Amino acid sequence: MKQQQPHPKSAEIEKQQNTRKQVSYNRRARHEYEILNTYEAGMVLVGTEVKSLRAGKVNIQDAFCKIENNECWLYNMHITPYELGNRFNVEPTRKRKLLLHHWQIQELRNKMEQKGLAVVPISLYFLRGFAKMEIGIGRGKKLYDKRESIAERDQLRDAQREHARRE
Repeated sequence: MKQQQPHPKSAEIEKQQNTRKQVSYNRRARHEYEILNTYEAGMVLVGTEVKSLRAGKVNIQDAFCKIENNECWLYNMHITPYELGNRFNVEPTRKRKLLLHHWQIQELRNKMEQKGLAVVPISLYFLRGFAKMEIGIGRGKKLYDKRESIAERDQLRDAQREHARRE
């Protein structure tokens, strides 16, 4: 019997499916919080919400996470209703369930009980066709911490410019 060789394009197609397609990124989260740990969570969505996500019509700037009844919920994420969704559209800012393991939820709960820690969404993306959210445990930055991080970023940018000029 002849053993069949895999099609050369199948590896390329598989690689494309495993790529992470970024939908939204919360820049404010990294600016206002010092992110200590991150988790990847699935999301429970309705069909028309997925279509709006694929079109990039989402805002996660004001979103936050809470743990209720051993479940993680995402509040204030705005997904614009799908234009062709008519009666199947849902409320744009409804609370959405995040899918995490029990041990991850326990870890989040323990960290949230500590003073000054919050769970904030960092980014939203598609991975292998599923909508995923990267959430992080963050400690709120003080104003002087924000100024320090801006100054560090400016110094790095200036150093890169200087390095580019020399080459």
